[in-house]
Amino acid sequence: MQKISNDKKDIKFITMGELLLRLSPPNYEKIRTTDEFKVTYGGAEANVAAALANLGIDSSYFTVVPDSSIGKAAIRYLRSNDVHCSPCIYSDKGRMGIYFLEEGFGVRSSKVTYDRKDSSFATYDFSKVDFKKKLEGFTWLHLSGITPALSQNCRSLITYALQAAKELGLTVSFDCNFRSALWGWQEARDCITEYLPYVDVLFGIEPLNLPGPDGKDLKDGLSMNPSYKEQDRIFREIAKRFDIKAIGRHVRYVHSGSENSLKAFMWYDGETYESRTFRFNILDRVGGGDAFASGMIYAIMRGMKPDDIVNFAVASSVIKHTMHGDFNITDDEESIIKLMNQEYEIRR
Repeated sequence: MQKISNDKKDIKFITMGELLLRLSPPNYEKIRTTDEFKVTYGGAEANVAAALANLGIDSSYFTVVPDSSIGKAAIRYLRSNDVHCSPCIYSDKGRMGIYFLEEGFGVRSSKVTYDRKDSSFATYDFSKVDFKKKLEGFTWLHLSGITPALSQNCRSLITYALQAAKELGLTVSFDCNFRSALWGWQEARDCITEYLPYVDVLFGIEPLNLPGPDGKDLKDGLSMNPSYKEQDRIFREIAKRFDIKAIGRHVRYVHSGSENSLKAFMWYDGETYESRTFRFNILDRVGGGDAFASGMIYAIMRGMKPDDIVNFAVASSVIKHTMHGDFNITDDEESIIKLMNQEYEIRR
């Protein structure tokens, strides 16, 4: 991982992925009972770009959307959050990917339904794109495991982008982001493992292959709430095998559909760090993992101390849960730092 300057002006971040139209019933209603939908836009990679742009990082986004009013509205929404969208492509083929969200409340959990087959992004021929040219001038590339799940074309996109980033010397972060509605567990493990030699900063420890001497994966049977010792063992093995410089993994405790707790573990500079635990009420959970990733990326970029990096990342995720929509629209570092330090006094 290249050394990142603490000066925001020296950082140029880009991410690539599918931008989705999000439709959700208002007031925690169910799809079967609503007669209207709230419209917004999001996607794992777009969420990270928007969060970093709101914090003052020069952030760009590459995607493919239909050359239609919906596609243009989606790009306009990103631009309104200070994300540069000049790398984006408008296609005359395909459609806008959609997801429907029923927001959970109390004992009822949230539910996502995808409608993204044959989207402009999933069907685009990325062999026509000069990825080395797309990435020229950037210092950091972020990708996610959702993209290769969409189509063979999208798997090729990840490969092309990783190879170009390696040639240009970019720092590369990758969020494993498994979606069972899009592909199978072992298929995902096999695919994402192939990408890891290109990755500097990893989010999540699944899905990827980490076989032990007996052939069984070392992560199989690992508790969803691991001890520090258990998590340190897995982090060390991943870092050793794939030369990963930093790994972040958040742990969620679900008390109800409306109340959760979060903490995180992070591998950084050869050590494992554990964050504080935050308990909070949920307004909108979607995008919480992306806010964790963006928070950790931002804190690394800013040269924070390791303990502060992992706590800043968790606080970024927690504060996102208080906002409607996919994006963490927090435009001042101080708000996240105050939450990180669990300071809740009114600011005047």
